[in-house]
Amino acid sequence: MNQRLIKLQTWMKENDVDVSFLTSSENVFYLSGYYTDPHERLLALVVFQEEEPFLVCPSMEVPDAKRSGWDREIIGYSDIDHPWDMILGSINKRINGVHKAAIEKEHMNVERYEQLSAMFPKAAFISAEEKLRLLRMIKDMNELKIIEEACALADYAVEFGASEIKEGKTELEVLNALEYALKQKGVTEMSFSTMVLTGANAASPHGTPGETKIKKGDLVLFDLGVVVDRYCSDITRTVAYGDINDKQKEIYDTVLKAQLAAIEASKPGVSAADVDLTARRIISDAGYGEFFPHRLGHGLGISVHEYPSLTETNQLMIEEGMIYTIEPGIYVPEIAGVRIEDDIFITADGAKILTKFPKELQIIK
Repeated sequence: MNQRLIKLQTWMKENDVDVSFLTSSENVFYLSGYYTDPHERLLALVVFQEEEPFLVCPSMEVPDAKRSGWDREIIGYSDIDHPWDMILGSINKRINGVHKAAIEKEHMNVERYEQLSAMFPKAAFISAEEKLRLLRMIKDMNELKIIEEACALADYAVEFGASEIKEGKTELEVLNALEYALKQKGVTEMSFSTMVLTGANAASPHGTPGETKIKKGDLVLFDLGVVVDRYCSDITRTVAYGDINDKQKEIYDTVLKAQLAAIEASKPGVSAADVDLTARRIISDAGYGEFFPHRLGHGLGISVHEYPSLTETNQLMIEEGMIYTIEPGIYVPEIAGVRIEDDIFITADGAKILTKFPKELQIIK
C-alpha cells in the first residue's frame, strides 16, 4: 500500500475513524493515482484502518482506473444503478458497523451526506480535510519535478505572450496566441482561465480579458498556469508596452521590492503571517496599502489553490517541502495594476524559485 494511504490510515487509527469516504477528484487522485472529473456522477475512495480500500466510479471509467495503477477493488456502476447498495455491501464485508466516519465536508453535497447518514444512522461524521491538506502540503521530489516542468511551460507562455504584444492587438488575441503556442507543445489544460489584461483593466485583480486593445504606455498583466500530470503552475508577470510614466514605474518597483522581500523571508520556522506582512508592510509604507486587497499567496499542487493561505493572520509555520506562490499586487483604478507572482519550493535553507521569467521590468518596444 502506498505511503500516502498508510499516513491516512495512521491518522484514522489515532482518531478512531472506522472509514474515510473521500469524494473530491483531487484527493482521490492523491491517494489512489486515478484522476477523473465525474461531473454529476459519484466518485469515491473508501479507506479503512486495516482493510483494503476500494474505489467507486462510473463503470465506463473502470478501465481507465485500472490503467492508472489502481489494483484493488473497484465498484463500477451504470447510470441506471444505485451504487449506494453496492457501497454498503463492500463496507459491510470489511468492518462490522461504522461509529465514526471521515468525509470531505467542504466537498460532499447534502444528498450524498444523507445517503451515508441513512446507511450508518449511529455514526458521527468528522472532517477529513484538515489531515488531507497537511498531507498534500508537503511535496515529495517527484511532485517537485512535475511542478518544475509545469513552471517551465508557464515561463514559456509568458515569454511568448510578451512577444505577441503589438499596437492595437486585443487582450483576447494575445491570450489565444499564447494558449495555441502551449497546445503545440502538448499542453492540454491550463490551471485556470488565463488572464491577459491591459491598461486600466489590469487594476482588476481577477479581471476578464476581452476586446480591449493594447496601446503604448500600457502595463500588460499576464496571469496563467499550466497543468502537467495533474499538477499546476501559476505565474503572474506585468510588462510595459513602450515607456510608462513615473507613477506606473513607482508602483511596479514597489511590488517587486515587496515580492523579493517575501521570497527572502520564506524559510522553515517563519510563520505564514510574517511572510505576508513582510510584503504588506513595504506596500503600506509606500502609501499603497489600501490597493493590496488580497492574500500574499497560496499553496500549489494538484489544485492551483491549495493549503496554506498566506495571510497576515495565519500563524502556520513554513516547513521544508512546501510549494506556494508569492504574489503581491497593487491595483490603482485608472492608473495601473501590477502583480508579480512566483512559485517557490521551501528547502532547509530557504526558497527555491521555480518560475524563472525575469521580474525586472520588461519593456516591449
